[in-house]
Amino acid sequence: MTIKPYPLHFKPEFKERVWGGRALEQFGFDVPEGHIGEGWMIADHANGVSHVLNGELAGQGLDQIREKLGDDWFGSAGSKSGNGRFPLLIKLLDCNDDLSVQVHPNDSYAGLPKGELGKTEMWYVLDAKPGAKIIYGLQPGVTRESFAAAIEENRIMDTLQEVSVQAGDTFYIPAGTVHALCAGVLVAEIQQNSDTTYRLYDYDRPGLDGKPRELHIEDSLNVTAYEGAGATRMKTDGAKPNEWLTLAESPYFITDKGVVNGSWKQETSPESFDIVIVAEGTGSIGWGSDRIGAKAGDCFLLPAPLGAYTLEGSLTVLRSRVPSSK
Repeated sequence: MTIKPYPLHFKPEFKERVWGGRALEQFGFDVPEGHIGEGWMIADHANGVSHVLNGELAGQGLDQIREKLGDDWFGSAGSKSGNGRFPLLIKLLDCNDDLSVQVHPNDSYAGLPKGELGKTEMWYVLDAKPGAKIIYGLQPGVTRESFAAAIEENRIMDTLQEVSVQAGDTFYIPAGTVHALCAGVLVAEIQQNSDTTYRLYDYDRPGLDGKPRELHIEDSLNVTAYEGAGATRMKTDGAKPNEWLTLAESPYFITDKGVVNGSWKQETSPESFDIVIVAEGTGSIGWGSDRIGAKAGDCFLLPAPLGAYTLEGSLTVLRSRVPSSK
């Protein structure tokens, strides 16, 4: 049976987190009870799979689609992830409280769990309350030895850089970058398909089970890039209508921001699918004679063989692709 390519819209897989809240309800999702910190919007991982809501593949998980159609639908680069799964994991994060101070390994770290990849990621800030901030990297001059001493002496916060954030800010976070989202921010996260996080500090708070959450000090010290890993940040309010503004380029994804005003023609490439995240506004995605509505919070996977499509309406979108060199 041949299935004609079309934009896939998924039902998110929601995750309760000690730092989560209820902000994802604003996008019209059926959010379960509890402190919901993460919506896994496009996910093909052992810890969570998103399922298609629309079209001929409705009800099927991204893992099933990958097994049946991945080589054809994901593109020559997009079908090669390093662990056999879909290469990216797309999330929306509601930070009602501070996340743990953490760091992620790269693909070559010997301590990776079996079947896991490293984790390079990026954030696009969808909303930020006044005074909101994040932790983004180490203070200049911090070494493994001085970092270890600060952790031991419970003064880790003195070694970290804090950055104020506003809606529209973007942060590229290569593996090895110490970081933490803090209370009052809502972000879209594009990352390698990995769920490996090493915690350095968690504010001595209990987890959802009432017990302190595990820390991973030795692994964290091993994978931290003390001289920097190439993290970059930028304001994006200079994005011009119907022009792509590149936010992040990595071996794993290239992400651009686009402000759609009216009708904007696009095209997938044979190398990669397109992932389109709607950051704000309303409109639609058209292909052939078909069309699907698009609103803030929606995330779509456009298969590589889809070809020409059109973004329409008044929208701010993020587009992510896998680079052909990967």
